[in-house]
Amino acid sequence: MKKSYNMKPEKESIISRFLNRICTTIRYKILFIVLFPILIIIPIAFIFAIIWGKNFTYEQLFLKVNTDLSVSHNIFQRIQKDYLNSLKSLSNSYTFRTAFQAENKSSYQQQVDLLKHSHGFAYLKLYMIDPQFKGQQSLRQSSSLLKALQGEPHVGIEIFSTEELQKISKDLAQQVHLPLIKTERARCTYKTIEDRAMMIRALYPIKDKDDTVIALLDGGLLLNENKTFVDAIRDLVYAPGNLPPDSIGTVTVFLDDIRINTNVSLKGERALGTRVSNEVRTQVLDNGKTWIDRAFVVSDWYISSYEPITDVDGKRVGMLYAGFLETPFRDALWKALGIFIFFTFILMLVSILLAIRGAQSIFSPIETISKVIKSTQKGKIRRVGAIQSKDEIGLLATEFDAMLEQLEHREKIIQENANELENKVIERTTELQKKNDDLSRTIQLLRETRQQLVIAEKLAALGEFTAGVAHEINNPTAVILGNLDIMITQLGDAVAPVQDEIDIAIEQVYRIKDIINNLLQYARPNEYAGYIQPIDINELVKNSLKLIKHLQNEKEFVIEQDLQATHWIEINSQECQQVLINLIVNAVHAISSSDGHIRIQSKNWDNKGIVLSVKDNGVGIAKEVQQQIFNPFFSTKETGEGTGLGLSVSYSLIRRYGGNITVESSLGKGSEFCLWILSESKIMVDEEAIREQLHAIETESKMR
Repeated sequence: MKKSYNMKPEKESIISRFLNRICTTIRYKILFIVLFPILIIIPIAFIFAIIWGKNFTYEQLFLKVNTDLSVSHNIFQRIQKDYLNSLKSLSNSYTFRTAFQAENKSSYQQQVDLLKHSHGFAYLKLYMIDPQFKGQQSLRQSSSLLKALQGEPHVGIEIFSTEELQKISKDLAQQVHLPLIKTERARCTYKTIEDRAMMIRALYPIKDKDDTVIALLDGGLLLNENKTFVDAIRDLVYAPGNLPPDSIGTVTVFLDDIRINTNVSLKGERALGTRVSNEVRTQVLDNGKTWIDRAFVVSDWYISSYEPITDVDGKRVGMLYAGFLETPFRDALWKALGIFIFFTFILMLVSILLAIRGAQSIFSPIETISKVIKSTQKGKIRRVGAIQSKDEIGLLATEFDAMLEQLEHREKIIQENANELENKVIERTTELQKKNDDLSRTIQLLRETRQQLVIAEKLAALGEFTAGVAHEINNPTAVILGNLDIMITQLGDAVAPVQDEIDIAIEQVYRIKDIINNLLQYARPNEYAGYIQPIDINELVKNSLKLIKHLQNEKEFVIEQDLQATHWIEINSQECQQVLINLIVNAVHAISSSDGHIRIQSKNWDNKGIVLSVKDNGVGIAKEVQQQIFNPFFSTKETGEGTGLGLSVSYSLIRRYGGNITVESSLGKGSEFCLWILSESKIMVDEEAIREQLHAIETESKMR
């Protein structure tokens, strides 16, 4: 009795001491906290991981087979379009069109037969369309046929009955004869033979020059037992490397629930004539939904996907299937789970050993350091503070605080330097931008002055040439006019039959004299400089509009006036009026005859003079042409309607008095010409002033 009495207090003391150590010693607390999840939570998580791994694997398989079905669907649609495009290529080929238009039936029928055999059509025929009935009784009637007769090419799935196949070919009707094989889990049926055909039917209309359908190319690709068709889709979807070596990728075409074309194997042969399960048929054919799941296909389990096939009328007539053998994936999954179980138990054992040997009284200082790190990451200032521990952890905490202080000090210095650097960058950037702006303005002014110098040099060269030409032409024209007058006087009444021809000759001689005068006025402006007087530009505009009033009888247009200039200008009024009328006439020629609008505006040009603009809503001037419009003899008008001197003379007149003409134009939006005229004009007849201005600008540009 004493022995048993002494045993009980001993057991109680061991348990009490263990619980006491757990409550008072961090080593045992850590051991308890570490071992509890290892022994309890990890096994539970392990079970859930196995379940999740299995579900995840199958989710990935279902995702893959869904992708495979999408690819199969796209290939199926692309093949249909390819066959329609082959008919289009034949119809649009030069050889076929030539033979067809020549009604050489043997020639174009030979091309139809060649396309039929090269592309594997079950049938391909050319039907001539009776325009009275828009069709022929020999054509199979369908909605796609109606669209083709209306001129719209069409391709789609159609189901041909035995009678329709026999009309095409008796051999074709015999070819689709398929006995049904009894299949487990399939829907009950009394049907034993499938004798219908699933066709990809392509219809392409042939039209005459009046866009009327005169013939139809009608071709059909038979899908029943078409091994090339289904194997081509499978090879694209399940190319080498897409599946494990032991897996098999398959593609099937169903007519209703019957496999009429497949590479699923049954006893070494293709499983033609077998049927799909009633469950799949109900979801896909009856409800029109996609099936993605594992399924027992003929003789083994497959990861399967089905989608309905609809004909040209939108009716569900079959199914498209893509799937692969499940066994290799299932074996790989269980193998992976076995390895996972083995390494999990090894890891649990190692974790327990490390937890027992590695428990030390270091948790609290490390946790404090961790909190300081998190606060520092958030931008808060916090320190570890005093640590009672004097070991390496305590030393680490002290050094950590010192490092934080040093980092904070260096961060302040870096921020100050960064702010100073940013201010200097902003200051230098502003200064550089200002210099760039000044340089851009100088370059622009240099380009404008160069252009003016080029025009001045052209003017000097043209002056020398024009003086001689004018002298040589004026003398013969005077002789011609004199002789014409003598002829008229001598002939008297006998001149009547040729009076019109003589008038035309006189008119053309005067036109030659006008051209010569314009040339001289353009080339030697100093010899034609008129009397300069102060004028009111607004009054000049109003007087000028009276002179072009007759143009409104020839073309309807509206002239809007916005005359706001108050400065007077010094210029020859007749020459200024000549320039203005020339610009208005050009604007009238540029606008349309229905909605023409011309706006004339005058305003002050700072304290320098005035700006007079003529803006129209005409056809506009192209950018590449704008650089040439002030050149002599350049004209955008039709041949014979202008000399090409109007704008050249106008530019010369304005430049003579120190002014300028500018143009802004866009095709289809109209043009705006601006006259910049000084209040105190300075006659500039040579290019010396322009050269001096150009030299000053180049000097300033080099200095910058």
